[in-house]
Amino acid sequence: MTSIVEKATQLRRLHEAPELLLVVNVWDAITARVVAQTPGTKALATASYSIAASRGYEDGENIPRDEMIAEVGLIARVAGDLPVTADLEAGYGDPGGTVARAIDVGIVGANLEDQMKPLSESVRAVEAALAAGEKAGVPFVLNARTDAFLRAGDRDPEEVLADAVERGRAYLEAGATTFFVPGKLDETTVGRLVEALGERKINLLGVPGSIPLETAQKLGVARVSQGPWSQNVALTALAALAEDVYAGGGLPAGTRKLN
Repeated sequence: MTSIVEKATQLRRLHEAPELLLVVNVWDAITARVVAQTPGTKALATASYSIAASRGYEDGENIPRDEMIAEVGLIARVAGDLPVTADLEAGYGDPGGTVARAIDVGIVGANLEDQMKPLSESVRAVEAALAAGEKAGVPFVLNARTDAFLRAGDRDPEEVLADAVERGRAYLEAGATTFFVPGKLDETTVGRLVEALGERKINLLGVPGSIPLETAQKLGVARVSQGPWSQNVALTALAALAEDVYAGGGLPAGTRKLN
């Protein structure tokens, strides 16, 4: 069985490798098992939005931390030797303590949101999360996230980009492994982020209309994840089944027995 230190080291190497790391986010044991058993999977990533939704909570740290830790721990157990990085939102008011608990259940990396809090406060959160990893003796892979683009509103795009670069540079200097910039970003914006912060430092979220994966690879992006969209793909299929059954149809051709 691969040790937690070995898993963390492997996850870090996957982010540093020249090949773009692709992760399809999971939200419970069965989705973790299906993705883990799919050829080409190198790591698992959880989606906090999806975990919260599956348990009846709205996004935004409404799910109790205990429930989130329990779910990501279950996913880590199902993952076997694959490294698992967890979306831990903004740390539930205690980034260091939350990362420590995540490590205890087998998690070796995490997303940590800034929620556009003051920069100094966000940097302290990054430092606390990394300190938890150091205390546990685990080279924890921290994916520090900014909501600069998600909360841009009608701000000038150049101002938003400058804000993101400032935050990314601060988080990376504090020790974060990578910088996560969710949003529908065009090729020029992604290129400027990579130019400012370095290759294999930027992580993107796959959304409808995102730049092609081939383009992300050429630009030097480290990772592309699917966030809550993987759950939306599954729910789209479920809704389509219900609609077809109610119309007198049945299971679609090609349905596989995966559980």
